[in-house]
Amino acid sequence: MRVGIAGASGYAGAELLRLCAGHPDLDVVVAGADTQSGQPVAALYPSLAAAYPRLEFSKAGAHDLAGLDVVFLALPHGESQEIAPGLVDQVGVLVDLSADFRLRDPGAYPQWYGHDHVAPDLLGAFAYGLPELFRAELAGARLVAAPGCYPTAAALALAPLVRAGVVETTGVIVDAASGVSGAGRKLSHTTQFNTADEDFTAYGLLDHRHTPEIEQATGAQVLFTPHLAPMNRGILATCYARPMAELETGDVMSVLDDAYGGEPFVVVSERPPSTKATFGSNCAHVTARVDPRTGWVLALCALDNLVKGASGQALQCANIALGLPEDSGLSALGVYP
Repeated sequence: MRVGIAGASGYAGAELLRLCAGHPDLDVVVAGADTQSGQPVAALYPSLAAAYPRLEFSKAGAHDLAGLDVVFLALPHGESQEIAPGLVDQVGVLVDLSADFRLRDPGAYPQWYGHDHVAPDLLGAFAYGLPELFRAELAGARLVAAPGCYPTAAALALAPLVRAGVVETTGVIVDAASGVSGAGRKLSHTTQFNTADEDFTAYGLLDHRHTPEIEQATGAQVLFTPHLAPMNRGILATCYARPMAELETGDVMSVLDDAYGGEPFVVVSERPPSTKATFGSNCAHVTARVDPRTGWVLALCALDNLVKGASGQALQCANIALGLPEDSGLSALGVYP
């Protein structure tokens, strides 16, 4: 199957190139990247040289991507909604990695992203691409909105507990830390080495734009606080909720076991999850506890923000939509050390 990637020079685009190179059924023929147009993929990412010795980045508009079997939009927020309307009827499966088609309410975009949505009529046409929670929407889907990294981690930890009715849906707290790659390849003061190294900081206090997506995916009202951690990859989400009734740790662990039993890319364990354990994999690690002293339910999830939190999940969704084995081109095994 012929694949195009718009935004292929960014971190999510590069991860898609890496994953597609190991996929038995996908062949990347267009690597769109305006700023790197004409440059070999291997020049920017030598790690991909063996898989793409001759592929070059190109300026890829809708006409360059039309007719392909799969197109991934790994573009900055706000750009996918400009190009997607011209592709929805021109490609086999369209998977958007930005936030442009994740939210169901068009009124949320001005509030959280600072602009009106230019294609609000398409919002309801995109399936939300978190397979473990919304797989039924993905089978045969032609349009997929892949979730963000923070919402994926929070939803995998919390959504089964909300759906089982064992925790309150208000007053939920999500504290999450991300590696620096979550900010993308473009250099900024907050992500350069001298700033991020040996530092740990909170940002987006009370108004981070992933908040409405977390609430949509979990079904709960949340107070979300993200943090930047001095590591390349990884997200650790620590979530707090009040129980609906008297619970023990075994009860909430059973809910997670029931939700993810047989899932190839979720590990449920009593071990506290570790970002290092998920490095380079499409697997999320989750656990939960009930604190009898304070009454809080604690749920945690660790994942690789560029794989399960972005490109790996997008590929997982494409596999489902195309009727391919869900784990094609993906690994549940992390790289260690």
